[in-house]
Amino acid sequence: MRKRYTIEIAETSKLIAYCPQELLQDKILKKIAFGSKAVEVDFVPHPKHENSIVISKEIQKYLLFPNFSIRLHVFVEEQVLHIGPLVGIFTAGFTPFPLRPIGDRTNFFSKLLSVKSNVGAIPFVFGEQHINWEKGTINGYFYHDNSWQSLEVPFPHVIYDRLPNRKSERNPKLAKVKETLQKDYLIPWYNPGFFSKLDIYERLQEDDSVTIYLPETHPFTSFSLIEGMLSKYGHIYLKPINGSLGLGVHQILYDKIQVEYYCRYQDHTGVNRLRKFSSIEALFQTVFAHRNLDKMIVQQGIHLLRHEQRPIDFRIHTNKDDAGEWHVTALAAKIAGRGSVTTHARNGGEIKTAAEIFEKEECRLYTEKLVKAALLLSKSIENNMEGFIAEIGFDLGIDKHGNVWLFEANSKPGRSIFSHPELRDFDQLTCKLSMAFAVFLTEQSILYPEDVIKW
Repeated sequence: MRKRYTIEIAETSKLIAYCPQELLQDKILKKIAFGSKAVEVDFVPHPKHENSIVISKEIQKYLLFPNFSIRLHVFVEEQVLHIGPLVGIFTAGFTPFPLRPIGDRTNFFSKLLSVKSNVGAIPFVFGEQHINWEKGTINGYFYHDNSWQSLEVPFPHVIYDRLPNRKSERNPKLAKVKETLQKDYLIPWYNPGFFSKLDIYERLQEDDSVTIYLPETHPFTSFSLIEGMLSKYGHIYLKPINGSLGLGVHQILYDKIQVEYYCRYQDHTGVNRLRKFSSIEALFQTVFAHRNLDKMIVQQGIHLLRHEQRPIDFRIHTNKDDAGEWHVTALAAKIAGRGSVTTHARNGGEIKTAAEIFEKEECRLYTEKLVKAALLLSKSIENNMEGFIAEIGFDLGIDKHGNVWLFEANSKPGRSIFSHPELRDFDQLTCKLSMAFAVFLTEQSILYPEDVIKW
C-alpha cells in the first residue's frame, strides 16, 4: 500500500536523511532520488516522526527539491528512496508576462497545478525553451500560494502532454524534444498526440465490444459514396479528418420526394447557412469549391434526441486514477444552436446537465447508457492506440430509439462544459485525476521499468 510523507528540510550541510523506521525495515537504502537526480546519503531512523522524512539542506540543494510542504509519495526500489512524483506538463504558447505565463490558458494550468497537495505530487509547466540539456534540468513554472514562480528542477518522473493544437504537435522542434525525453531519457509520456477521427474509427472497428457505438464512416472517395449513404440514411455529415471545435462540419440532407439536396454549414463569416440544390454535383461545386475533400470523412447521419426541437449530444470526460482505473468524471448535454450543424458553444450551442432536460427515470437510463459506453470506449481506445492514454473527452449521441453513438473522441478535450455552475466541481475532479495518474505511472516506471519501456 502506498504511503505519503511530508518532506522537511534540516539546516545541516551533511548528506543525511532521517526516515521513519518502517521505510528502513528489512531494506538497505543508499540513495535518495527526486526526478532524474539522485545522491548517496546516510539514512538514519527517527521513530518519533512516522509521517515525515527529513532531508538536509545539502540534499535539497543537490536534488533541486522545491520546499512546498506537500505530503509526497515514496517508492523504494534497488536501494533507492524515490520521492515524488515530479510531473512535467509539456506545452507551448508561453508569454513574457509573469502573471499570465501561458496566455489565455494560464487559468486552466493554475487549476491543474492547484491539486498538488490533494494528489501528493509536484507538477510544473514547461516548454522546449525551458530545458537545459547540458545540466539535465528544467526552469519550470510552478503555481504555489496563488502565484506563479519559475524554479530549476531535475527532469521529471513523467510528462503530461498538453500541447495546445495539431500545429504545435507537428512542430519539428517540439517533436524532437518529445522523442529525446522519451527515448534517450526513458521518461514516460502520457496523453501523447491528437486523435484522427478516421484512425479512431478504423481501430475501434476491430473491437467487437464497441462496434455497436460506431456510425458508418468512410474517407471521402466519390459522389457515389455520398449518394449511397444519403439513400440509406437520409442525411450524412462531412467532417475534416483532423478537425476540432466543430469547424468545417457540413450536414447534407436528401429529400426523396422533391429530389432535392440541402447543405447545412457555417460559412467563413460565422453565419449558419442552409442551402438547397437540385443535384449533389451542384452542391459540391458551390459549397466545396475550395476544399480538399481528400481530408474529409463521410459519416452516417443520426436522428438524435431533441430538446425544444434542437438536437442534443453529450460530452463525457473519462480519466484514469492513481490505480490506473478508468472513471467517468463529467457528463453534460450540449444543445445545438438554432440552425447550427453542431452543438458547439461558438455556434450558439447551450450546455445543460442531463437532469435539466430529462425526467428523473429517463435521466437515470440515459446516464447509465452513456457511462457504460464511455468506459467501454475508453478501454478499447487504450488497448488499440499507442502510448499511455489517461484522459479522453467523448462526444456521444443518443438516437430516438435510445441507442448510443460515438461521434468523436478527443485526447485533449476542451473544457467549455465546465462553465456550467453545476459542473464546476467536476472540472476540479478531472484536474485531480489527470495528476493522480502521474502517481500510478511513476510507480510503474520505478518498480516495473521494463514493462513501461515496452510502450
